[in-house]
Order: sequence, then structure tokens, then C-alpha cells
Amino acid sequence: MALLVQKFGGTSVGSVERINAVADRLLRYRGQGHDLVVVVSAMSGETNRLVALAAELNPDAPAREVDVLLSTGEQVTIALLSMALHRRGQDARSYTGAQVNILTDNVHGKARILSIDDQRVRKDLAAGRIVVVAGFQGVDDQGDITTLGRGGSDTTAVAMAAALKADECQIFTDVDGVYTTDPRIVPKARRLDRITSEEMLEMSSLGAKVLQIRAVEFAGKYKVPLRVLSSFEEGQGTLISYDEEKDMEQPLISGIAFERDEAKVTIMGVPDQPGVAHRILGPIADAHINVDMIVQNVGGDDTTDLTFTVHRDDCKRALQFLEAIARELKARAVKSDDHVVKLSVVGVGMRSHAGVANTMFKTLAEEGINIQMISTSEIKISVVIEEKYLELAVRSLHSAFGLEGQPEDL
Repeated sequence: MALLVQKFGGTSVGSVERINAVADRLLRYRGQGHDLVVVVSAMSGETNRLVALAAELNPDAPAREVDVLLSTGEQVTIALLSMALHRRGQDARSYTGAQVNILTDNVHGKARILSIDDQRVRKDLAAGRIVVVAGFQGVDDQGDITTLGRGGSDTTAVAMAAALKADECQIFTDVDGVYTTDPRIVPKARRLDRITSEEMLEMSSLGAKVLQIRAVEFAGKYKVPLRVLSSFEEGQGTLISYDEEKDMEQPLISGIAFERDEAKVTIMGVPDQPGVAHRILGPIADAHINVDMIVQNVGGDDTTDLTFTVHRDDCKRALQFLEAIARELKARAVKSDDHVVKLSVVGVGMRSHAGVANTMFKTLAEEGINIQMISTSEIKISVVIEEKYLELAVRSLHSAFGLEGQPEDL
């Protein structure tokens, strides 16, 4: 018997039929003796519908009122799922974020959880009830409804699991686990039975969309075991573990991630002197444009070229700032390229094995793929390449690192 926190997203509860299917699944878990706390999202498409209504009435609606509106989507789902459970003879009780007292800061639209009062939930569990909690929302110290932003329901589930010291937090999605790479690109991609939270954090930040990065961060911080499972088929899914000692036999490379929405910007011929990087990147940061990879090349004429990547949607704004900075610094030129992608290999095995970078670079070279930028950490190597080579690069690296079967001995 275990205490499980299970989260079902919008697709999983997107219709009455699917809500009934979730209720049936919960009864199977309950029949095995498990205590259950269930976190649900709004029904598929509902949040977008509410956002469109707000935009039609007032494109500049106050963020507080937008949160009040958006939080109603999850309230519908918790009530419907609780009704479905009651019809099956299972006592259940639904709670909004405010009723559970998921206390957040007051940043509407992207609030962060500060604490959770778990007393009501524990009493219901002791009474044999399934507790159904609205994801994506909380309440600030003024009693105002807040929402957690993108990935908020995943974050709610992990936070509930941390507060309750649950045995496992299970995220049910439309995929059956975490794969070595996107199966749409590599049909032979393999589902991982286990991956470390550190690797999952890197995979999430690098474009893998299975779990939201905030939820993975939260799970790692509070040592919450996470499992990704399919809502539509049975299986063990993928366990995201924070206990790296148990993962010593992890393969050298666990997966290949990529991010399509990249753009590369270069300011050429700026003075090679202290403070120039700050003068270039400071205004970019002040404009809330996130800079990812950075490369600086020093020339022989006391000038330097600075290249960095941003999200593709931010490229035009970044160029506007750079052109003004270029005039101020008397730079030679500003260039951009929004037809690039970031490709990364990830694995904790890199810490104790040499040769990963060599294998990666050799494989890309053999396919005639030029590397434009390189970035490394203890457990990942990222490169920027032309977008048109993405699928070829992913397939080639997936094969080179033996991810369809056992990893090669490098």
C-alpha cells in the first residue's frame, strides 16, 4: 500500500468518456490498497477558450481577473471527476487550490508555490476518500486566486507529493514514458525504464516536452520520485529518480534532445576590452530576452565578435537592441540566423567516461554537418547546427551512441 499523487492533463480528461476512463483507472489503484491524491488540468481546449474570451472582451484585462477566469477550467474537471467516482461507489472530495490552501506569491499568471496546508487532505485520506485537487492554481496571502503558468498542473502534483511525502508522483500523459529521443524522428527510439532527475532536467530544458522543467526542478529539490505513464495504455512508464547511486549502471548517454525555436545573433567587430559583453547583453537581459549559448571570438585587430542564441520569437527584438548598441560601439555589423537548431546529447555517464564529444563531433562531420556553436556541462554537450540537418543529425547520433540497444563502448 502506497500514497500516490497522480496527475492527469487536459487530454486525459478531455471528454466525459475520458473522465470515466480516469475514474475506472483510479478504482483499480484504489483496489490495490493505495491512497490517492489526484491532480487534474482543465479539459483539453478549455483554457484556450477562456483566454480567447478574455482577449475578446478586454485585451488588457487585469492579471488578477485573468487568473480568476482561468482557474475555473480546473474547477469544472475536479467536480466532474469526483461525480464519476461517487457514481462508482467511491467516496471522493474535490478541492480548488484555495481550498487546499496552496499558498503562492502574488505574481499573477506565473505564481510560485510557497507552502501547502495538507491537513484537510490527510483527514480525507484517513477516511478512505480519493482527494481530487485542481492543478495550475493557488491563492496568495491576500486571498486572491493565482495561477502557476505553463506546466502548472505538473508543478501542483509534485508540490502535493512533496508536502504529503508521497511514495511516488505519477504524471499521466499521452505518451508512455521518456524516450531516448523523439520517436517521430527515430522510430527505433527506446523508452527508458529509468532516468535521473538531473538528466530529465537537462532533457526538459533542451526541448523534451514530456515534463515541464519547473516540475522537474521541484521534484529534484524535494526528492520526489516521479513516474511518467500513459493515460491510454497500461505500462510501467519511466521513473525519474533523484537517487543517483541507484543509477550507477545508467548508460553513457540517456537521450538526445533538441530545440527547434532557436535563433543565432552576432555582433561583429566590437572593441576587445573589459565591460563590452555587459554593454551588449545587459540591455538584452533588461528587455527580458533570455540568452542561451554564448561564444566570443577575439580577432587580431583588438576587436571581438560576440555570438549568442535566443528564442526565435525574440530574434527581431534582440536585433533592434543590437543595432543601437552596434552604433554606440562602432561595430562592423550585426547578423542573425533564424534557421538554426540546438541539438544535445545528455547522460550522467559523461562524468566518468571520456570520448563523448569526440564521438558526437566525428558523427556529425561524417554526415557533412557543420557545428556553429558548442556548449558543455558535466552531463550534456549541445551544438548549434543548420535546421535542415536536424533529423539527419538526430538519427545519426542515436545510432552512433547505440541508443536502440546497448550503448557502444567508446
